[in-house]
Amino acid sequence: MKMTNRHNLFAYRLWAPVYDTTLNRVFIAGRKRAWAVANLQAGERVLLVGAGTGADFPLLPAGVWVAGIDLSRDMLAKARARLPLPGCDVALARADACRLPLPPSAFDVAVLNLILSVVPDAGACLTASLRALRPGGRAVIFDKFLPDSARLSAGRRLTNTLTTVFGTDINRRLGDMLPPEGLWKVVSDEPSIGGGLYRVIVLRRTG
Repeated sequence: MKMTNRHNLFAYRLWAPVYDTTLNRVFIAGRKRAWAVANLQAGERVLLVGAGTGADFPLLPAGVWVAGIDLSRDMLAKARARLPLPGCDVALARADACRLPLPPSAFDVAVLNLILSVVPDAGACLTASLRALRPGGRAVIFDKFLPDSARLSAGRRLTNTLTTVFGTDINRRLGDMLPPEGLWKVVSDEPSIGGGLYRVIVLRRTG
């Protein structure tokens, strides 16, 4: 099954009431590590792509300004219920992560937790996020990726048929979604939860 915005809106309408008490308990360790390597500094402008229910909000340090976007009204309603946050200025908006309505070079940091495996076009999402960063800005990614060199087994294809119904694609490779070289470089890439199925990656915008 191919990921589409229409299907995602349906799937995350169902996930919104229970996400924080179910899936997020599995992902919290990866989220914490992503924010740790982001190394946010007071005064930085942060783009949170796929803000969801605001599961990342408790991990934000004081003194940053955050713009969070998500396509799902239902998930955003949960996120808005967490606001305001002491010490942080957070603005939320409904937007398509593959077509970010943002000026270039507007942010110091972009955080993409569990979004590149969800959106219909992960390459467009990552490229748009990098373009929203100032030169030298950093993008932090926590998500699951099939290793670039791994063969896609029949069993994994079959499993992915089921996972896409629930709103996530387990067969995406990071190498397939990276924009052309010259815009970015990999700063770090480390295994995370799931025995390394999930990774925490830091990219730096260079162009």
